[in-house]
Amino acid sequence: MTAPTGDPATARRVPESWQPLRSLLGVMLLIAIIWQLPHGRTLLYPLSLLATCAHELGHGFTALLLGANFESFALHADGSGVALWRGTPGRLDSALIAAGGLLAPSIAGSLLLVLSRWPRLARVLLALIGGSLVLVVALWTQNLFGVVFLLCAALSFLLAALWLSERGATFVLRLTAAILCLSWLQDVDYMFSASASIDGLPHVSDTAIMAQALWLPHWFWGGVIATLSFAILALGLWFAVRPSRL
Repeated sequence: MTAPTGDPATARRVPESWQPLRSLLGVMLLIAIIWQLPHGRTLLYPLSLLATCAHELGHGFTALLLGANFESFALHADGSGVALWRGTPGRLDSALIAAGGLLAPSIAGSLLLVLSRWPRLARVLLALIGGSLVLVVALWTQNLFGVVFLLCAALSFLLAALWLSERGATFVLRLTAAILCLSWLQDVDYMFSASASIDGLPHVSDTAIMAQALWLPHWFWGGVIATLSFAILALGLWFAVRPSRL
């Protein structure tokens, strides 16, 4: 048996940012596994609704960025949702709006992971999330279930910002980031399907819309989105845990 040589302090040096993230990585793995179980969405019902909300808002905000109008948003009790937009985009813009719902949650979640490097920002960011959900209700949410759920979620974030310690607020922020980053995992089958059920009615899937606009089969775009989502998550985690030079 041999022992490592060198400076013991150097050998034991671990980036401080890794310490609290270890538990988060375990939570992320657990969420990913449960969402793949037959009743996983039911077991994580509030988180599934939050993920659906992020997905649909991704469509709406992408439409706004491309010059279309974000008309309304609905979140249904079965965990499905829909964002309605109006405009006359070209084929590429239509594909980007469809992809926006699939990628925007991962982008937002990774950004929150990076910002969680600074615990002093945690309570402010939770308050901003809560306030943003209230704004979504006021401007776009059209159905009663969506209004009730989003207001309850907004209240939860605002109370967390007010009452939690800096450490607790940071964990909630990172958990929210994890939910957003992993939201695509709750609908892996959806990304590789040509259709989906929204509030009990059949609709064309996002990847099928991309296929209609850009050719190539919907399963190809499902693979592209899954790869990009994983890459965005990995990039967010890398920036979140890298040692600070400040």
